[in-house]
This record gives sequence, structure tokens and C-alpha cells, in this order.
Amino acid sequence: MSGASAVPATAAPAAASAPPTADRWYPLRRLAEALLAPLLALVAAAALFSVFLLFLGQSPLEFVELVWRGAFGSWFSIQNTVQRAAPLLLTALCVALPGQLGLVIIGGEAAVVLGGLMATVAALPLVNTGPWVVVPVMAIAGAAMGAFWIGISGWLRAKLNVNETIASLVLAYIGLALFNHFVEGVLRDPASLNKPSTYGIGEQNMLDLVPWLEIHPGLPVGILACVAAWILIYRTSLGFASRVTGGNLRAAMLQGLPVTRLILLACALGGACAGLAGAIQVAAEFGRANASLNAGYGYTGILIAFLARFNPLAILPMALLLGGLDAAGGLLQRRMDLPDATILVLQGMIFVMILASDTLYGRIRWFQPRGGA
Repeated sequence: MSGASAVPATAAPAAASAPPTADRWYPLRRLAEALLAPLLALVAAAALFSVFLLFLGQSPLEFVELVWRGAFGSWFSIQNTVQRAAPLLLTALCVALPGQLGLVIIGGEAAVVLGGLMATVAALPLVNTGPWVVVPVMAIAGAAMGAFWIGISGWLRAKLNVNETIASLVLAYIGLALFNHFVEGVLRDPASLNKPSTYGIGEQNMLDLVPWLEIHPGLPVGILACVAAWILIYRTSLGFASRVTGGNLRAAMLQGLPVTRLILLACALGGACAGLAGAIQVAAEFGRANASLNAGYGYTGILIAFLARFNPLAILPMALLLGGLDAAGGLLQRRMDLPDATILVLQGMIFVMILASDTLYGRIRWFQPRGGA
């Protein structure tokens, strides 16, 4: 008995000093998998879209050349790309933040238009007070409206166990209907004949382009929001709890994590980002709420968030990519006689390939952790 007890005593220090695994390359392989999944999905979508173009009698190489020229070929093209990408940074966060908890929110489009509408309504009584008052009020009102609207989906999921994807989709239709009702009815400016709009916030309260760079003012806001979201998710205990919840909801509840509070907070923050995007669009481009707000920002944000695998920093290049494709649409229409819907076809193919790549994520043996002595 004494000899048997002596063995663990001498072996204990060695066992304590030995690492639990000798696989020191696992973090790099995990990073490679996270980068390769969207990259391979983009390559597969490009190959499929090339076949589609060939079927139409068009050249894929010419398509790529025109996309590059229309999106990044000149400073004017870059400005156009940034203008279209700026709101996408925020609408993608509307999907990415709840996505950390395993939630799929697809109702960001309603949050954008309702956020823009609420920002306009909040600004109208303050038109003569100056931009230093009007713009912050618009930002707060738009973000609050977006947080409320997407927060409804989170509440339904957390309290009533209603599927958040279906709830957010239904609420998106309701939100768009409410937006049209108010813009074309109670809040309509009688002077807006061809395009029903609300009263304007005034030229003096419009946001200017970023000095020196002459780019959309929403870009720095979107970049700051993405950086802040990354810090929140990967550098705080709240973000860690969210990722644990997203990994296994039942396990998180057994561990005593505040799952309900996390769901509500993630949906509210995501909705606030989308609502802020609507407020910025009103203040920077339209000067009033009208149908121009309903431009598909929320739906494109879904694709961007999935391409970025819900990583806020990865949203930055993906938003520029999708913004560039949208910016090049006019050039493609003129040079290749392709309709605007062609870009939507490409986006649809990308989304399908992203979903297909998710089925392989975490299943390829080379990327899995390996044990050691």
C-alpha cells in the first residue's frame, strides 16, 4: 500500500507541470479555418457566377474588370463605395451581435427605416436650434427606436421561446408597413409630390463629408462601432458570457449565466446600430425620411455578417466588398447591358455558398485540436 501511494506522490509534479495538450498550432489552424471558410465560399460563388455570365454570353473577366473600376478604380469610385458601405457596417452589427448568442436576426431593414423616421420626427421641433443639438438628438432617437424594434424579437425569444428569425422577419414587414403609413400619411410633407416624404430637417442640420477625405460621415461611426463591438465581445466578461451562451444555450443556463438579459442586451445593441444607420442616412444624405431609406441595407447586412462569421472587425472588409459591388452596378449596366438585379444574383450565390461552407466548419479533421503527452 505504501509503494502504491508513493507513485502518485512522485508523479504529481510532473503531471502538474505537463501541459494539457501539446497542440500549440491549434490556434493558428483555427484562425486559418475561420479565414478559409468565407474565402472558399467567395471563390465558389465566383465560379458559379462565371458560369451564369457565360450562359448569358458575357465575359467573367470583363465583369471583374468593370467591378474593380466601378468600385475602387478611382477616388470617385472609392467615395461611391464608401457611401454605400457606411450604413452596411452598422446593419451587419445588427446581425453579428445577436449572432454571438446563436440568434439569427434578419429584421434589420425595419430598424433602419424606423430609426431614420424616429430621428426625423425628433429633429423637426429642434430645426432652428442648430446641428450641435439636432444631430445628437437624431442619433439617440434613431438608436433607441432600432433597439426597441429588434429588442421585441429578443424579448419574444427570451420570454416566450418564439423563434427569433421568424419573429424578426414578421416584425420587419410590420415595421416597413408602419414606415410607409406615417411617411405617406400623417407625417407627409404636402410639397413632396412625386416621392412622399416627411418634412425636412433643414440644410443647416445636414452632416458634411469627412474633412480632407471627402467621404461619407457614416464611415468613421461604423468603424468605431465595429471596433467597440469587437472589444465588447472578445475583451470583456460580458462578451465571454455571450459566446458561451452561443456555444450551448442549455449549458449556459445550467452554469447560471443571465441568458435572458444577454439576449435582450444583444438584440437591443444590434438594433441600436441599425437604427443609428437610418438616422445617419437621413442626416447625411436625404435630409428627410422617405422611401430612399428602404434600400436593402438591412438585408445586405445579413450577408455581410455571415461572410464575417459574426466577427465585428471582419465586417469592415466585407462591407467594402459588398458596397463596391453595389457601386459598380451602374457601370455594369452601361458597359455589359446587365440589369441591376445581376448584382443581387451574385449576392444570392455568395449567401448560398456561405451557408454551404458552414456545414463543413469544425468538421475537417486537420483543423481539430490534437492531444499530446
